[in-house]
Amino acid sequence: MRVPVILSEAKNLLFSCARKQILRCAQDDNEGGFTYLTILFVIAFMGLVLALTGEIWHTAALRDKEAQLLYVGSQYRRAIERYYLSGPRQYPRTLEDLLKDPRKPNVERYLRRIYFDPVTGSSEWGVVKAPDGGIRGVYSQSEDKPIKTAGFDLRNKAFEGAEKYSDWKFVYDPAAQQAPVTGAPQPGAANPQQPIAPMQAPQPAR
Repeated sequence: MRVPVILSEAKNLLFSCARKQILRCAQDDNEGGFTYLTILFVIAFMGLVLALTGEIWHTAALRDKEAQLLYVGSQYRRAIERYYLSGPRQYPRTLEDLLKDPRKPNVERYLRRIYFDPVTGSSEWGVVKAPDGGIRGVYSQSEDKPIKTAGFDLRNKAFEGAEKYSDWKFVYDPAAQQAPVTGAPQPGAANPQQPIAPMQAPQPAR
């Protein structure tokens, strides 16, 4: 992640400039010392910048974790979907079933590995149970408020306005997979159900 590196370089540059400024004050002071007020100002300014830098770094790191959560959650949902459609219409009983389908004699994977929750850093996920007792979705167990509240893709549209990360539930629901809806013909558009009349040759002038 490049943001913390940039912030660290900016902080080092600021300290270097502040140090040079203090030394310059010491050299320019006719009495051989630098004023107490100047030192307090520089220290206060450096503390403010450090606080802002920490806040920016924290926000950037959290946004990165959110992006990872959206990716990992989508991987789980996709794996559950493949498991459901690749055999009898049933959900996996455990997340480990996504690594090796117990219904089949050969090893068939729907997920590369069990991912950690990027927000909590734990391997423990909340699970959404299906009516048959299987797992139809996962979610983070973090109760923190997300930074991202809008701009989700279609499958994650329900995440908009969520109050906590645990509301981001990555669920596969076969009933939600709808076929495209055919809209009504637009004015002036040809109706495929109505035959088109053949063109008539122009009548010669009399």
